[in-house]
Amino acid sequence: MVGQKSSISGGVQILSNNKWQLLGQILIKNFSVSVADIESALSDQQQSSLRLGEILISKKIVSEIVLVEALAEQQNLCFYKELPEQSGLENLLGLIPIGYAKDKRFYPIKRTEERLLVAVADPLDSSLLNDLGALTGDPIEPCLAPSTEILKAINKSYENKAGEAHNVIEEIEGDHTTDLVRDFEPEDLLDTSDEAPIIRFVNSLITQGYKERASDIHIEPFENELMIRYRVDGILYNVLNPPLKAHAGIVSRIKIMSQLNIAEKRLPQDGRLRVRIAGQDIDVRVSTLPTGFGERVVLRLLDKASSILTLEEIGLKETLLHQVVNMINKTHGVFLVTGPTGSGKTTTLYSALTRLDRLEKNIITVEDPIEYQLSGVGQLQVNAKINLTFANGLRSILRQDPDIIMVGEIRDQETAEIVIQSALTGHMVFSTLHTNDAAGALTRLVEMGVEPFLAASSIVGILAQRLVRKICPFCREEHLPPAELLAGLKDDGLPDNPVFFIGRGCERCMNIGYWGRTGIYELLEMDDAVRDLLLKNKDAASIRKMSRKNGMQPLRSAGLAKALQGETTLEEVLRVTQEEI
Repeated sequence: MVGQKSSISGGVQILSNNKWQLLGQILIKNFSVSVADIESALSDQQQSSLRLGEILISKKIVSEIVLVEALAEQQNLCFYKELPEQSGLENLLGLIPIGYAKDKRFYPIKRTEERLLVAVADPLDSSLLNDLGALTGDPIEPCLAPSTEILKAINKSYENKAGEAHNVIEEIEGDHTTDLVRDFEPEDLLDTSDEAPIIRFVNSLITQGYKERASDIHIEPFENELMIRYRVDGILYNVLNPPLKAHAGIVSRIKIMSQLNIAEKRLPQDGRLRVRIAGQDIDVRVSTLPTGFGERVVLRLLDKASSILTLEEIGLKETLLHQVVNMINKTHGVFLVTGPTGSGKTTTLYSALTRLDRLEKNIITVEDPIEYQLSGVGQLQVNAKINLTFANGLRSILRQDPDIIMVGEIRDQETAEIVIQSALTGHMVFSTLHTNDAAGALTRLVEMGVEPFLAASSIVGILAQRLVRKICPFCREEHLPPAELLAGLKDDGLPDNPVFFIGRGCERCMNIGYWGRTGIYELLEMDDAVRDLLLKNKDAASIRKMSRKNGMQPLRSAGLAKALQGETTLEEVLRVTQEEI
């Protein structure tokens, strides 16, 4: 970061204020920073080699944006909170290595006959400005911007350097080399310059998937074609059809990157690799499956830089949010999240854990796999090869004096019984179950062998959920669904003359009409009526009917409410709740 004061030399001229102000004075006067905070930071500065700005940020007294804006005022420079789009600088960007631009935190914005406008994070780095002046032959005019914005602009401009995957296909068709076995390092894929088409194709495939927000990349061989599909917001889209002869090379390259056995083609394999794309660390889970026409490969992309969403951000609203928070804050019991694969159950549990006080509570999880690292939480990875199952891991966790336990999934009777016993002995347990709705979770546990009276006394609540795609905000417009479709929804609480919306499709959303996903939920609270039905071994339909009578909002009704608010489409709600009764 930048410090208190200095001057720029080397032929780059910057206008100075007529009256020099110290950085601390500006922060006190214009940015509501207290005198005590500035004095404390100055005192710390005497004990270290850090600049004042670095100390203020490390102590969380100011944000980077506030500091850079104050420095711009001090230096009499332009300040950009967000960098504008630039064009016509492709040749200049080609002269500047991306690593150098990232390291020095600068980005060229505009070039005129008089000067080159460059956004910098540190206006006091005279060597950078002199080097740029010598490299470009232009007088340099610096402006200030947050380093996060500069890095974002750098990554966006350089991301095409790796090349779109489809641009490499012609080279693959004419390539006869098998240069695949190179040591794989987790460097930024945008920085790579491999000549082998297969290597560049795989790199581009992952890079393009990340750019297009794909959660999974499917590589699927068939009799006469090779199909590559991206899963975006839960839906698979066909994006590429490389030549079938490239299949073996693509699979081998991915196996090398994920340290799998390239000679083994008869058995399924699982692995993982780590790459860096546009400055972001991405974990990739790799799964191979032998089929009649060759090995299928699925890559699951996990962005390690993405933060865990809050309960509000995943779509819980008002009354439902209040009920869930009350349940997860209980001292003991079982809180279950149910839904099919890919419905966001684990994300909901992560959101719940981040809501809890992780300093006063001992929280331990057992997961398969650990998808995101949670600060202040002990996380245990299931490993079937050494018999570290959910059940065995849960037994070990109970000897670690836990307050809250998260079990990634209840898969068998043994795990279910330990979860129930843990709750009955004073622990709060979060877990997931694969059922279509909340009521079905109760009967599923009984089918696993859990005694009804144990389930009735330990479970505090069950949250069933689905993910629906959100309408793209840039192309949203009103939409009138067919009258016969609306007529069939009167029993779900549809009002008269409803107004719905759709996404028309635009460049921002790749002409899909959707951007991102949100959750719809139904929450079953274990009241006396539900417990009584469970103890009488009633079926899921009876429990569901009683819960709705007592105020539980069904999944479809929750989805319709979001469609009426313009968050999603009616068609999307019907797609994910088609099994609703």
